[in-house]
Amino acid sequence: MAKAMVVYATITGNNEDVADVITEALEDQGVEVDETEITMADVADFDDVDICVVCPYTYDEGALPEEGLDFYDDLKEADLSGKVYGVAGSGDTYYADDFCVAVDEFGKAFDKAGATKGAENVHINLAPDEDDIKKLDAFAKQLVDKAGK
Repeated sequence: MAKAMVVYATITGNNEDVADVITEALEDQGVEVDETEITMADVADFDDVDICVVCPYTYDEGALPEEGLDFYDDLKEADLSGKVYGVAGSGDTYYADDFCVAVDEFGKAFDKAGATKGAENVHINLAPDEDDIKKLDAFAKQLVDKAGK
């Protein structure tokens, strides 16, 4: 059975909701999932799983979550070869070009760590709605398919 870890950073609760949707979608496919807030996680926790997911928020004009900066830096230095990753998170389209920048930056960090991209990054405006939930369900399915477990 595949194992996954879903790590999220949230201020408003939107990204916890994103993480919850992904966790449930993965569990529905028979994946064992640990979900945790980013300050309670360590990049080394990804060593014990097949699928790595991060759900970051983008703060203000493109800033990564303050409480996730150490995790982000550690992620760039990790060796996650053989792991499948996905990044999904919420932002606010009000910030135009800075919308969901953290999602893409965490994706680049996973690439640098040698992980395999399992699904396209998912950008969500504020709280996930019905269409976003469908996107996140498809995202989770793609991760499982890519992991091949």
